[in-house]
Amino acid sequence: MFRLKHLLLACALVVSTAAKAQGYPEKPIRLVVPFTPAGSTTILARFVADYLSPLYGQQVIVENKPGAAGHVGAEFVAHAPADGYTILLGTIGIHAASALYPKLAYDPAKELQPVIILVELPLVLIVHPSSPAKTVQDFIAMAKAKPGEINFSSAGSGSSTHLTGELFELMSGTKLTHIPYKGSAPAMQDVMGNQVHAMFEQLPTTLPQIQGGRLKALGVTSKARAPQLPNVPTIAESGVPGYESTGWFTIAAPAKVPAAIVQKLNADLNAMLKSPEYRAKLGDLGMTVVGGTTDFAAKYYASETEKWTRVIRTAHLRVE
Repeated sequence: MFRLKHLLLACALVVSTAAKAQGYPEKPIRLVVPFTPAGSTTILARFVADYLSPLYGQQVIVENKPGAAGHVGAEFVAHAPADGYTILLGTIGIHAASALYPKLAYDPAKELQPVIILVELPLVLIVHPSSPAKTVQDFIAMAKAKPGEINFSSAGSGSSTHLTGELFELMSGTKLTHIPYKGSAPAMQDVMGNQVHAMFEQLPTTLPQIQGGRLKALGVTSKARAPQLPNVPTIAESGVPGYESTGWFTIAAPAKVPAAIVQKLNADLNAMLKSPEYRAKLGDLGMTVVGGTTDFAAKYYASETEKWTRVIRTAHLRVE
């Protein structure tokens, strides 16, 4: 009788969870962007919201919660009710570089689950137009001539814009000074204002500034040149062989959100990524569509975590 009671209870729970997933969503969804507005994360979040809102007949609200290189917003989502109505626009810094923060108040690997890897994209080494560096080789020479005196800004410690710079230091044999900001927008603004020497910024947000002559591009961080900047060489072909770093964005949810809801979100977002309209929009920004299953996303997390944990430990990086 005891076993039968528990079996019936378990069956009732499964039926209840399936019913909730079938009716999902029944109210607005909050999509948390853990950085300041105007960066690549916000641009991508707007695309997701614009696609899902009419599909679901419910508003998808983009909410920026910056701080601690994304961990303020990520912790907020991790501790939100596990009902699928609060989800995260995640990044490398959250899902693959948490080793940088030994005292986090949550565990992103255990308290967040992947829904889908949306896109990946190159970053660009940018400087002020008046900078004497005209090439990556020039920049490396400047940095080696003045160890620690050449600085670079980032969207925050542990962000792709930070880790890409750290990888550059390790592979080019240079010593730069990292200046973290609370988002890409203010970090890039200070490069344009000639208050910071350089930045490794994501292509979508820096492209208009490069095209408008407000920033100078020295090299792209991807394995191949970016179609949007065909005359800008890769860093690998500019004196740092083997160098490669890309940013990537994911949708994640609290760990206990039911699998049926996560799979629905995954299927609908995969449909968005396959639509000609959104593929064109993303491609114009220099973003490469990834997509795939939740299992693929989990393996992607694991591979990137291994890579960036190596960089963090080799460079002796730590943020209290």
